[in-house]
Amino acid sequence: MKKKVLVTGFDPFGDDHVNPALEAVKQLNGKTIEDVMIVAQEVPTVFHESINVVIEAIKRQQPDVVICVGQAGGRTQITPERVAINVDDARIPDNQQKQPIDERIDPDGPAAYWSTLPIKRIVQHMRKAGIPSAVSNTAGTFVCNHLFYGVMNYLEKHASHIRGGFIHIPYIPEQTVKNNAPSLSLNLIVKGIEIAAVTAAHEKEDIREIGGAIH
Repeated sequence: MKKKVLVTGFDPFGDDHVNPALEAVKQLNGKTIEDVMIVAQEVPTVFHESINVVIEAIKRQQPDVVICVGQAGGRTQITPERVAINVDDARIPDNQQKQPIDERIDPDGPAAYWSTLPIKRIVQHMRKAGIPSAVSNTAGTFVCNHLFYGVMNYLEKHASHIRGGFIHIPYIPEQTVKNNAPSLSLNLIVKGIEIAAVTAAHEKEDIREIGGAIH
């Protein structure tokens, strides 16, 4: 029986003219790897609207797994996130010039949600494929964490059979020409997300090993 994984990627934000998250998920849209079908959804880098767009995609696609993908400029590895926290604290405005500071995402929601993806198993499989990867313990407080929290909040309340989580990726080389930041090739990022999707579709249980070096 085929599994379906919904992957989402943000549009460019800030000073960037490209977002590798969106470019990567677009390459995976409609692909079937082994028995896992991947469908992609573009997401606006906008507080609240981003959550609504992904919830509508979940309702439409009825996936087994949801993996939201976002850019974390400055990171050297692909980093599955462990936890989403209930706060917006934007260092820059979003793409509609909204900049919430110290605001709860859901005033009635819990302080945090854990990812329900097998994050350490995903890291293990990426590393076996030669892709730099590590567990991250902070998804930040911008739209990435906002979407991560909002999606997990929705799944917890309305679709607990669907597993979900968030993965941050580094810049791609074209974004680092002037700023001397680390990057990964788009091909490696695409391969990493593909591995994450297949792993999450096939493996519900995570492994227990030392991990979580990114803070």
